[in-house]
Amino acid sequence: MRLSVLGSGSQGNATLVEAGSTRVLVDAGFSGRDLVRRLETLDVAPESVDAIVITHDHGDHTRGMGVFARRYSVPVHLTERTEAACERLLRGDVRTSNYRAGHPFHVGRIRVDPFLTVHDAVDPVGVTVSDRDTGTRLGIATDLGRPTAHVRHCLSSCDFLVVEANHDEVLLRTSPYPWSVKSRIASSHGHLSNQAAARFVTDLLHPRLAGVLLAHLSAECNRPELAEEVVSAALTQAGYQGFLGVASQEEPTELMDVEHLRRRVGPAQYSFL
Repeated sequence: MRLSVLGSGSQGNATLVEAGSTRVLVDAGFSGRDLVRRLETLDVAPESVDAIVITHDHGDHTRGMGVFARRYSVPVHLTERTEAACERLLRGDVRTSNYRAGHPFHVGRIRVDPFLTVHDAVDPVGVTVSDRDTGTRLGIATDLGRPTAHVRHCLSSCDFLVVEANHDEVLLRTSPYPWSVKSRIASSHGHLSNQAAARFVTDLLHPRLAGVLLAHLSAECNRPELAEEVVSAALTQAGYQGFLGVASQEEPTELMDVEHLRRRVGPAQYSFL
């Protein structure tokens, strides 16, 4: 299984996941043209995408889904309530398929398991995406609000995690945002801070975890090096030796091979377990 976060932040979010010849976009929060540009940066033809999976209705996750789906005849998977909220984007000849949290569905070689999250959207979910042939499992949760016991359970035993580290608590408090916006971001229906992300990811550690990618960083209230420093310190203290990176808003990450990353970690990780 391979993945690339095509971009992540308040201006747009999308992740490409590959298993064999199956390709799925999780969210499509950039314009149709920008999605194509980002895919072509990776030498991925847009017409090779088999499906779009939408996690919730916010524009930074849905902006380009309709244009991309119409242009390349790609089906869009989303919940019924999210589809209703995105009706304007889905006009025209767009094939949609409704899923429900807690009910897995399949796209080619990929199994998608959606789970409920706590976020201020109409019907928000996170997803785990698995390769049905190898069992490799990827967790994507970029708008968490708070990491509930249910979310922790659903993301347990993943081989790779894409998790938000949205803001630094001090930078948020001193930002120029109105108090109402600051309260919304820091609330249990908003976004995880660097410190909360560090605690959350540390709780999810297990011997097979090969990589963690921090995502959905705030341009105003965070810095990539700060997020990485906070999370790295917590993971290192817990004995983690795998990959840690930070997704950019502007450009895609490289296509990362999860099985290759896991082999690099080797059996020595968490020997104390």
